[in-house]
Amino acid sequence: MTVSDLDPQSVPSVLVERLSKHFGELAAVDDISFAVPQGEVFAFLGPNGAGKTTTIRILCTLARPTSGRAIVAGHDVVTQPTSVRRHIGLVFQDQTLDEQLTATENLRFHAVLYGVARETVQSRIDQVLELVGLADRATELVSNFSGGMARRLEIARALLHTPNVLFLDEPTVGLDPQTRARMWEDVLRLRDEEGVTIFFTTHYMDEAEYADRIAIIDQGKIAALDSPAALKAAVGQDTVRLNTADDDAALDALTAARYRSTPTNDGVVVHVDDGARAVPTLIDATGVSVRQVTVHQPDLDDVFMHFTGREIRSGGAEGLSLARRFMAARRR
Repeated sequence: MTVSDLDPQSVPSVLVERLSKHFGELAAVDDISFAVPQGEVFAFLGPNGAGKTTTIRILCTLARPTSGRAIVAGHDVVTQPTSVRRHIGLVFQDQTLDEQLTATENLRFHAVLYGVARETVQSRIDQVLELVGLADRATELVSNFSGGMARRLEIARALLHTPNVLFLDEPTVGLDPQTRARMWEDVLRLRDEEGVTIFFTTHYMDEAEYADRIAIIDQGKIAALDSPAALKAAVGQDTVRLNTADDDAALDALTAARYRSTPTNDGVVVHVDDGARAVPTLIDATGVSVRQVTVHQPDLDDVFMHFTGREIRSGGAEGLSLARRFMAARRR
């Protein structure tokens, strides 16, 4: 698939073709290809060092690929970097706001960097602050903001110049679960109300669930790409763990009833399509007293293990360096 093959009206917001980035013999990004349609919420799920931030750097024109190409908002990231920057917003892992300025002053400074028309600046500031629920804090110093409020202000700043694509690089690192949930309400609302394509990276499984599609990336390669539901369906059936008065007898009875069952140290595990619905039937089939029942549906932890053979790791971040590079590029 190439850009020339596509109708102009159907060009994806992000199109990546056989993209690689090498640092010496290390392939940080290793021959990846994918497309993100307009208006989609798209996630890169993977551990630190998987290639997520390196890919974001390339897509935001902060690093050049070793091979392959990337088109963002219809512009080539290598040959048209200035055009790409005009059409994207970027929220970094680490805060890059000036805490000695108010929310409005931070946004005005950003408007100058992006050349937002003077006559539209105030109306646009009012609009994005309303969108992220900070309209009543417009004149307050950022030093008084909580971490969650500061992150929402950064999202407002990234939207100020009306980007086609919003990149969020590990946007909720360090935020508590309630604040993370509130931030994602804001992000999904801006997708719905502003039509912005959302491309985010994360190592949080629950956060990846907000995406329409997830690309699982590990060691520079995309291991799987699909909707959260489809990825979980690919892993397999639900499991029902039964702790009984006689696990050996329960196992024999379930096997005789043609259930796929396996023994464990503290019970029997049965694999079925709909675990919750199957529980009453399974209990009857054991023929013995059942002490405890646990139903487990495949989740993204299982998905990551299934496609990579290991658990996801969390780690440090390179967001501040990314932030400084992007702002320097905008100033140039």
